[in-house]
Amino acid sequence: MVIEFAFELAQSLMQQMGYLGVFLLMALESTAFPMPSEAVMPLAGYLVSKGVFDFWTASAAAAFGSIFGSLISYLIGMKLGRIFFEKYGKYFFIRKHELEWTDKWFRRHGGVTVFAGRFMPVVRHLISIPAGIARMDIRKFLLYTFAGAFAWNTILLYAGLWFGERWKLIYDYAKTIDILIAAGIIAAAVWFFIGHRRKKDMAMAV
Repeated sequence: MVIEFAFELAQSLMQQMGYLGVFLLMALESTAFPMPSEAVMPLAGYLVSKGVFDFWTASAAAAFGSIFGSLISYLIGMKLGRIFFEKYGKYFFIRKHELEWTDKWFRRHGGVTVFAGRFMPVVRHLISIPAGIARMDIRKFLLYTFAGAFAWNTILLYAGLWFGERWKLIYDYAKTIDILIAAGIIAAAVWFFIGHRRKKDMAMAV
């Protein structure tokens, strides 16, 4: 199974490479490679509980790994374009319907999606590609990516610290957590937008 391979790879790289292993694993996770963060960060959290890792150093390594992988995907999307991925995406673990769904979501919600997408299954692996295709401002892209990745990775890291030796169980609940957090973020964004719009309308009416 893919998840068992992910568990084994995560354990092997962290054992051999320490924080660099966390960085590389999260760089892979931020591309289309099937390396779920739910198989990486809870393990790092468990190693924090054992005194092997420092909490904030592991969190920083994960965040910068996410930025590195996301930037690679962004640049690939910018250089190769949508048509390339529609035709050859399957060779890069990218299914056409997933790319189309992510692309539509990005075009509808813009930069907020880069942040919120870090909490959403499938989207977190692919969102950098449509951002690159759309040539989103690179500074905003990196800022939203870092904020979202740091928040999500830290949540998983803390969960692994809390679960301890049962860290693998987090994967079973992660999808539900993903959806709840993403829904909360989207609801907050909509609330902010509506409130900002009302203030603007009221200012114009005066």
